[in-house]
Amino acid sequence: MKKIITVFVILVVSVSYAQNLSGRIVDSEGNPLSDVGVFNKTSGSHSHSNQSGTYSLIKTSIKDSVYYSSLGYKTVLVVVDDADLNQQKNITLSQTNISLEQVVLVSEVNTLSKFVDVDIQTNPVKSSQEILRKVPGLIIGQHAGGGKAEQIFLRGFDIDHGTDVSINVDGIPVNMVSHAHGQGYSDLHFVIPETIEGINFGKGPYFANHGDFTTAGYIDLNLRKTLDNSLVSLEVGQFNTSRFMGMLKVLDTEKSNAYVASELYLTDGPFNSPQNFNRINVMARYNYKLAADEDLTITASHFQSKWDASGQIPQRAVDEGLIDRFGAIDDTEGGETSRTNLSVNHFKVLDENRAVKTKAFISQYDFNLFSNFTFYLDDPVNGDQIEQKESRVIVGAESVFERNNYELGNNIHFEYQAGAGFRYDNVDDMQLSHTLNRKEILERYAYGDVDEVNTYGFVNTEFKIGKWTFNPAVRLDYFKFDYYNKLTDVYDNKSESKVAVSPKLKTIFS
Repeated sequence: MKKIITVFVILVVSVSYAQNLSGRIVDSEGNPLSDVGVFNKTSGSHSHSNQSGTYSLIKTSIKDSVYYSSLGYKTVLVVVDDADLNQQKNITLSQTNISLEQVVLVSEVNTLSKFVDVDIQTNPVKSSQEILRKVPGLIIGQHAGGGKAEQIFLRGFDIDHGTDVSINVDGIPVNMVSHAHGQGYSDLHFVIPETIEGINFGKGPYFANHGDFTTAGYIDLNLRKTLDNSLVSLEVGQFNTSRFMGMLKVLDTEKSNAYVASELYLTDGPFNSPQNFNRINVMARYNYKLAADEDLTITASHFQSKWDASGQIPQRAVDEGLIDRFGAIDDTEGGETSRTNLSVNHFKVLDENRAVKTKAFISQYDFNLFSNFTFYLDDPVNGDQIEQKESRVIVGAESVFERNNYELGNNIHFEYQAGAGFRYDNVDDMQLSHTLNRKEILERYAYGDVDEVNTYGFVNTEFKIGKWTFNPAVRLDYFKFDYYNKLTDVYDNKSESKVAVSPKLKTIFS
């Protein structure tokens, strides 16, 4: 009986002394490190640092072994003592070479993203669209010239140019609603690949914080806040190909830092008719630490591209010797596009377990594409070339409140995120026209203005009970569509609205 009482007392004491371990994680220069993995090997609990470097780890007791790990930094092991639990446990990580040993696997749905981060930093790509290939199960294919967004395929989904995958760059949506070329058109070429720091992704429609286009999944690209060193590179290759890229650190103080990046890419391509492709990218990024627990990031960028294309060709033309496989039936295909972005991201830590994230953005986007899929089938004299064109402004904002490490009871841990936001697209002069040699409009098939609004709110919760994790969530979307038809002599405006409620549930057993 005494032994049973003794064991019971030990268990009660051990439970009562399981506390939260909290503090701040910085690099060797004192800069806060975000998304550092904090893993308690003894209890199995895990957490990560936020944008200000603050972290909080539940279920921690004296003599527990706690690992602090992040890509590019040496992993730190701490054996917890009494002093660590009674005061802030601050950690300094020193830089080192990237290796898989810095990845600590835990029962999270985004674990694979850590391996992708390793891949990005050790095997860089030369096009931001190529970064999508880092997502397991996703492939892309290019057609109609280098300036057009690639086709995307993901585990059974033919996503076309983005109809079923939501793509974002630091909070700026890439997918274009009601696009002149196709719903969800996603052109990532406005991102300089060397500025990408990491990628997060998820498969399926199970994520409350991702709405429209998230059928097959979502992909979020994260850009670098700072540069370790300035960088200039020049590359040359076949087919008159050259690429110039530069990243320059222009400001680096205790409270603020900034850098600019630029890219120029030129190529004629391997085809008999030169592509005359050119792409120009310019980006500037400024980060200001309003306080130790609050920062503000402002990003501005401009992108423009022009190209010619040989387009699709019939196999019979090659078999009959009329053209070779690098020839063309209509080499007047091609297009031009541009995008200018301005975004503001604000992050505020309320305490070690609560934070607020807010973003706002505005984009000016222009698109003009000439294609010919049927050559001379419908118009034997002038050909079947079509033009798809639009000009749009996108405005949006979102605010999210996060609460972590909330104890509901014995061995039941709860956290949640609640957010609301909106996106407004104002599209002018959207048109589909029959054209000749990219100069003359022979007939307009469609011509009008589009206004589309999406307001939304979501609540995402997570319950951890022993080895089980339950993730119930709900999302509410309101859509309003307006189309003004400019082809009719009388005023013709069509409007439609829709409310969508999307309950979601994920379950993990580890």
